Amino acid sequence: MSSLTQDFSTVDTNKNLSCPPQSEVGLSDDRPWGSYTVLEVGPNYKIKRIEVKPGHRLSLQMHHHRSEHWIVVSGTAKVTCDGDEKIIYTNQSTYVPQGTRHRLENPGVIPLMLIEVQNGEYLGEDDIVRYQDDYARAND
Repeated sequence: MSSLTQDFSTVDTNKNLSCPPQSEVGLSDDRPWGSYTVLEVGPNYKIKRIEVKPGHRLSLQMHHHRSEHWIVVSGTAKVTCDGDEKIIYTNQSTYVPQGTRHRLENPGVIPLMLIEVQNGEYLGEDDIVRYQDDYARAND
């Protein structure tokens, strides 16, 4: 073989099959409360940019398979976590443990923009139990 060719006969073609599909990256979804965009996906993590409209809130919800970290980029967030409420301002963050009832609200007059980092073995959008929802999406 010349120095300009490579022998790929021993390459393990199954090496990265357990990694999440990168096809989610760039995916945006409009929701009644605002929108989100998937920024990055990797093994056991997903990063989203979330925008919540002024005066709107997400479901009171819980995830069986993931935890979440929220970092406020602009605006003000009201976070409910296991019944405790706190206000999170720009450049502040909070952690939502797996299995915890939580809710994110925008009590302000400008859009709330945050970065969400999800960690867990399963990060599907169907890992959600809704307890209360302003848009009639609560689980029965």
